[in-house]
Amino acid sequence: MISRPGAISENRTVVLADDHTIVRQALRNILVEIPHTDVIAEANDGLETITLCKALMPDFLTLDSDMPMARGMEVFVEVRRWSPETRICLVTGVTARGHLAEWIAAGVDGIAFKSCPTEDMQACFSLVLEGGKNFTPAVLRVMESLEARPEITLRERQILHLIAEGNTNAEIAKRLSLSPKTVDNHRTKLMGKLGVHSMAQLLSYALREGLL
Repeated sequence: MISRPGAISENRTVVLADDHTIVRQALRNILVEIPHTDVIAEANDGLETITLCKALMPDFLTLDSDMPMARGMEVFVEVRRWSPETRICLVTGVTARGHLAEWIAAGVDGIAFKSCPTEDMQACFSLVLEGGKNFTPAVLRVMESLEARPEITLRERQILHLIAEGNTNAEIAKRLSLSPKTVDNHRTKLMGKLGVHSMAQLLSYALREGLL
């Protein structure tokens, strides 16, 4: 949705992407306070975001990580492809360390939580608009407060996903062509690595860290 069809701006152009109107309005209110910045379009799904960025090649994009039609990381890759000069800031409600690490590794220019103070988000946007990288203090606290995640093997990750689906050891063993004893050993080793002592703690950790 283009805000002012046909408008040409000499300011830094911005596209807002989020499937919630109230979030886009809040982001617009923050951005209008940043000098020489003009919100030229809004998108409420992933495909619309890609289409707008391909057509408009904005200077700046605020992007949600979970939208209809195309997920945030898919949108990120496509926008980088079609509009490589666009600065991209993730604005997300997901606080899992693993999720944030994935975006940082992909090369996103900034990250802000939707729950962060307005002044932190505005500071983040301002620096990214100027060509820098910035992560709000809340994002940095999440990344720095937790120890590095233990290395989890592919087999352990497969078993974790099957556990989350509610499969028993016997069912997992059948799916992976293993013995139930081997599955139980993997489960025990995984819980030891993560420092958890129950299935509830294991699944809670996996969700918090973006492993599922």
